[in-house]
Amino acid sequence: MTEQHTPDIQSRLPNVGTTIFTVMSALASEKGAVNLGQGFPDFDCDPRLVDAVSKAMHGGLNQYPSMLGVAELRQAVSDKVTSLYGHRYDPVSEITITAGATQAILTIILAIVNPGDEVIVLEPCYDSYVPNIELAGGKVVRVPLTPHSFRPDFDKISAALTPRTRALIINSPHNPSGMVWTREEMLKLQEILAPTEVLLISDEVYEHMVFDGRAHESAIRFPALAARSFIVSSFGKTYHVTGWKVGYVAAPAALTAEFRKVHQFNVFTVNTPVQYGLASYMADPRPYLDLPAFYSAKRDLFRQGLETTRFRMLPGEGTYFQCVDISSVSDLSEVEFCKWLTAEIGVAAIPLSVFYGDGFDQRVVRFCFAKRDETLRTALQRLSKL
Repeated sequence: MTEQHTPDIQSRLPNVGTTIFTVMSALASEKGAVNLGQGFPDFDCDPRLVDAVSKAMHGGLNQYPSMLGVAELRQAVSDKVTSLYGHRYDPVSEITITAGATQAILTIILAIVNPGDEVIVLEPCYDSYVPNIELAGGKVVRVPLTPHSFRPDFDKISAALTPRTRALIINSPHNPSGMVWTREEMLKLQEILAPTEVLLISDEVYEHMVFDGRAHESAIRFPALAARSFIVSSFGKTYHVTGWKVGYVAAPAALTAEFRKVHQFNVFTVNTPVQYGLASYMADPRPYLDLPAFYSAKRDLFRQGLETTRFRMLPGEGTYFQCVDISSVSDLSEVEFCKWLTAEIGVAAIPLSVFYGDGFDQRVVRFCFAKRDETLRTALQRLSKL
C-alpha cells in the first residue's frame, strides 16, 4: 500500500493565525457573554430591501451580470456620490461593484503594488491591510496615529514617504477608534501627497456613520486627492446586511482599468439579484441619510450607560464603535482584560493592541454598539459592576 503524504507548502502568510475576533467570539459563546466585540448588527435590515432582492430573484435576474456590476447599481452609486460629495464618477468607466470592501481592498493592492513597493498603513488599522500588502510582495510601512486621540501625525507620514512608496491607506471614519478626519487634515494630506506619485486607498465603509453635525470628508471632496484615489465603500455597513458582502470602488478611469484587470480574475462579478435589489432600494436616499441619527442614538445610549463605570470614554465621532480607556478599571493588558471581561463580567470587547503590528498597548479596548437597544442595556447592566 502506497504511503500517503501531503506535501509541505511555504506559507504566503506565515504570521497569520487565529484572529482575536474568532477567539473572543468563541469565548463569548462559551461564557454566555454579550458579544460587543465583532462589528456587525444583531438586528434585521429594512424588509423593503429583502423584498427588492426577492423580487429580482423571482423576476429571473439570477445569471451572471456584467463584470463591472449591474448598470443600474453603478448609476445609483454615481448619483449618490455626486449628490453627497459634488464629484461625478462615470458609472461605466469609474465605478465597480465588489464582493464587499475587503475584497475591494485586496484587489486594489494586487493591481497597483509590485514586489518591493512600499505601502504606508496608519496604525491601528483594519486587520486585512497588512496581509494584503504582503500577498502582493509589498513592504508594509507602519506609521502610528497619535495614541489615544488617533489623529494623523503628518510629520511622521511625511517622513515615511520615499521614492518606493506606491500607496497610502487611510480609513475615515476610523476602525477601530471611531475618529473622523477633519477637512483641515484632508487638505494637509492633499498638500503632502501633491508632489508625489503615491496612490491613495481611502477606506470609507463607515461614511454614513458620522455624528454631532460633523461632515464625512471623503477624499472625493478634494480634487487632487480624488485624482489619485481608490474610494472604497460598503452596502453591508450602510444597510445592515454585512453578510451579503457587496461594496464598490470608485476611481478615475485609468486606475479603474487596472483594478478591473485583477477584479475579473479573482471575483469576476458579484451576486446578481442582490445588486438589482440594492439599485431599486437606493432610489430612496433616506436610509443612508438617516443613518447618522440612527447610530448616534445608540452611541448616546451606550455612552450614557458607561458614565456609571470607571471606564474613561474616548470621543465617539463616527463608526459604530466606542473605545474606552481601562486604566482606572484594571492593571491587566488589553488582551487579558478583554478575556477577563468576557469570562467574569459577561461582555466581550476587542483590545486595540491587536490592530498594531507590535501589539502596542495603550490600555484601550473597543466595544461595538451596532446592537438592539435591549442588547446594549443588558451589556450595560453587566458593565455597571465596574
